[in-house]
Amino acid sequence: MKVAVTGASGFVGRHVLGALSQLHDVELVATSRFGPNSGTAPRDLRHVPLDLANPPADAFERLGRPDTLIHLAWGGLPNYSSPHHFETELPRHYGFLRGLVDAGLRSLLVTGTCYEYGMRCGELDESLPAQPANAYAFAKESLRRQLEFLQSEAGFALTWARLFYMYGEGQAPSSLYPQLMAAIARGDAAFRMSGGEQLRDYLPVGEVAAHLSALATRHPGSGIVNVCSGRPVSVRNLVEGLMRESRVELALELGAYPYPDYEPMAFWGSAKRLTQLGARPRVTCD
Repeated sequence: MKVAVTGASGFVGRHVLGALSQLHDVELVATSRFGPNSGTAPRDLRHVPLDLANPPADAFERLGRPDTLIHLAWGGLPNYSSPHHFETELPRHYGFLRGLVDAGLRSLLVTGTCYEYGMRCGELDESLPAQPANAYAFAKESLRRQLEFLQSEAGFALTWARLFYMYGEGQAPSSLYPQLMAAIARGDAAFRMSGGEQLRDYLPVGEVAAHLSALATRHPGSGIVNVCSGRPVSVRNLVEGLMRESRVELALELGAYPYPDYEPMAFWGSAKRLTQLGARPRVTCD
């Protein structure tokens, strides 16, 4: 099986490449505007530079006519409210993906976002209608609907993987996890954060990558699937757990930052579909 990955140089992308590289029956092709991260990219990785803002007409051929595409690329983050998401990113990504489908792509996994569920509290499962409340979520949900209409005409397999919260190596420096790790590395006495009472659904990015790899290679055409733990945890408890793992103790300056206004205080994903699919990594031997 030949699998292509867009956004391969990004936070999630580099971990997905690592997960797929463990599958010895997968021929892997990476694509991004930039070259692969030399520190994390698998050896002998084939990388095809592509700019989704101006993709070549023969993009599918350049990617080696993959059996499956894992589409991770998206620009304009972490500004979730910018009109750029639906004015620029949405038509750009639909046009690129439509071109690949028209050229012969038969299986597609695209990452969405838990923000598509909107300002709902509690457990969120895939049967709930989307109610996006920010520009990023609106653009993602719109892309999903466009691809479903295209799917009804072209008949390709489509999986829409709604990502919840992740943390790990390579995350943007402005995110919680790298900020905490930087404070620990500096030997800070205290860590500034929000009140920490908001409930979220967290997975290490390596687990997210393993799920995406399994969904793409073993469960094509799964429709909407939450990629989540299914367990609510407070941000404060997450921080305290990470400090215990690092064997350090920082004083928490709770309330130093306000709670975000683009997300509800308490929400987490239902992992039932993910569990039923058994979307775990498959490691094969030569």
